[in-house]
Amino acid sequence: MEDIWQGDIRALSRAISLVANDGDISALLADPLPINIPVVGITGPPGAGKSTLTNKLIGQYVQAGEKVAVLCVDPSSPYTQGALLGDRIRMTDWYNHPSVFIRSLATRGTLGGLPQKAKEIIALLKQAPFDTIIIETVGVGQNEIEIASLADVTVIVMVPESGDDIQLMKAGLMETGDIFVVNKCDRPGADLFAKDIREALHTSAKGKEKRVVKTIATTNMGVGELFNAIREES
Repeated sequence: MEDIWQGDIRALSRAISLVANDGDISALLADPLPINIPVVGITGPPGAGKSTLTNKLIGQYVQAGEKVAVLCVDPSSPYTQGALLGDRIRMTDWYNHPSVFIRSLATRGTLGGLPQKAKEIIALLKQAPFDTIIIETVGVGQNEIEIASLADVTVIVMVPESGDDIQLMKAGLMETGDIFVVNKCDRPGADLFAKDIREALHTSAKGKEKRVVKTIATTNMGVGELFNAIREES
């Protein structure tokens, strides 16, 4: 465990692989350091641009001089249990960066958007010298609401012209999410869609007003605002 405390990425990777393959790491976590590292959950429907947005957010953390760990949760085939691991391909710019650790994990049949061992993996990452942990989950819906139980800040990414997004407003995510992102906001109807989300949030809000941020992840538009909103929440 001392190697992980000191930032040994190979030791951390081995420990995560052990967890992912149902290994027992209770001994490693028997005496954890009391470190409070914020966990940011990013979720939303397929095609919303979560991976591109996460890629741009990594740049914001690095520019701020921080070290960030990113867990990309990929769907796995019900037949082969093989993860697509496509998220990592979009983040090749950061793969060998000394301030960034990226790991893809398969859901392996888990009903929600996170692997069954997610809690243990997050506990491991919190023992390494990172400033922030980002978890990007596959899909969104009733089962993926579990991200909020593991994340300190939950970011819901949606896009205009998607019927799925209207359903999301009825799926409990208005209460679950902390920040709502309208990505690809150069598409027709983006302003109206953002307005609809704000109205839905106002109707369901209990206490603090929640943020709605418009972005175009491919051009970095709005990413700085989203980064600042995440920092304020965490």
